[in-house]
Order: sequence, then C-alpha cells, then structure tokens
Amino acid sequence: MSEAESAQRLDPNRRVTVEDIRALAGPATPHFALQIRNRIERLIASLDEQDPARAEGLQQVRRLTALADNTGEPRGPGPGSPL
Repeated sequence: MSEAESAQRLDPNRRVTVEDIRALAGPATPHFALQIRNRIERLIASLDEQDPARAEGLQQVRRLTALADNTGEPRGPGPGSPL
C-alpha cells in the first residue's frame, strides 16, 4: 500500500469529510495501520480544531497507532529462551 493520497482527496477546493477519514481507516490491518495513520495525519493537518473531520481523524490516528502496536506477533526472545 502506498502512502500517496488520492488526487481527489488532495484537491485544495475539496473539503475533507468524516466519511473520507472513515473510508481510509475502516479496513485497516496491523500491517498497514501506520501508513494509513500517516495519510490521515496529512489530510487533517490543515483542518480547524473544531472540524468534525479533524476530531474523527485524531480518534482514528490513536486507534491505528494502537492497532500497529498490537499485531499479535511477539518480538524478541520467546518464553524460556536464553537472553
């Protein structure tokens, strides 16, 4: 998955919507969560603090960060392994 954004979403004359954010974040998997998070952060960067799309974006950024941190794949030595 590319971190490049859809040209339609980057059109400066088009307003980012809550639906745009949900469409990006909804199908996220742990493997792609950080890439999607970065795309959402770029989309909401210029939005006003009170914008509903920004609020949804920030919520999804937190969710995607947690999703990426909890992949279910343990890292490091397993139980009983010598350090």
